[in-house]
Amino acid sequence: MRRVSIIMGIYNCSATLPEALDSILAQTYSDWELLLCDDCSTDSTLAIAQMYEKRFPQKIKVLKNDQNSKLPYTLNHCLQYATGEYIARMDGDDISLPQRLQKQVEFLDANPDVAVVSTAMIAFDENGERGVRRKLEYPDRYSLVSNPCFDHATIMMRKSVYDKLGGYTVSKRTERGQDYDLWFRFFAAGYKGYNMQEAYYKVREDTTTFSRRTLRSRFYIAQTMFKGYRLLRYPVRYYPYILKQFVAGFTPVFLLNLYRKYQDKKTLCAD
Repeated sequence: MRRVSIIMGIYNCSATLPEALDSILAQTYSDWELLLCDDCSTDSTLAIAQMYEKRFPQKIKVLKNDQNSKLPYTLNHCLQYATGEYIARMDGDDISLPQRLQKQVEFLDANPDVAVVSTAMIAFDENGERGVRRKLEYPDRYSLVSNPCFDHATIMMRKSVYDKLGGYTVSKRTERGQDYDLWFRFFAAGYKGYNMQEAYYKVREDTTTFSRRTLRSRFYIAQTMFKGYRLLRYPVRYYPYILKQFVAGFTPVFLLNLYRKYQDKKTLCAD
């Protein structure tokens, strides 16, 4: 058993996976296990993961879905094998900075009333760092009005909380936005979370980020918002925020990228 279990769903990320795995191996905190689940990749992703498993059999375990089942199912598959008191997330195309796990473990140890902690993220692409993404430090149930209030890939959550929530909802609706669904249920159950303002995670973003968010996926996210609003009993005045998904869906990708670049410049100047 390890104190921390890191769960990572992987799919066709062979170009970035080694850097992601090396960033975990470089952590200052050492009491961890890494559970990788391949969702039927068609490139060399699985072979790379298995190579690392052979090199570090006491630390890394590779799982494989029988068929392509998307991220919610894949993460639940990892959770079935997780032994840690704390569960950390990680994506196969990102980088955890060396102190990430140590800082999150120290925070949860010192704050037993907090169920999940996330960190700020440094966005980067092939041209370098683009800016810092920060969420509200002390989110509450109303922080979910317009978007998820925790950066999913950066979180560390108590396993007991994952267990009580039943993990991720597996459905067509949650193939994207599975974290949004999780946070609605998280706050409905009365849990508290915290967002570190320091960045201990680097998220890979490029010009294809917005193009991957199809109108259909935004429709499903809108469904999740509607269900979540009802679950948390939001007043009717909040419901127009759901329309934001459709506005974004019909906005040209180049305009969304321009807006993101503008936001990045502001955060870089602020830092």
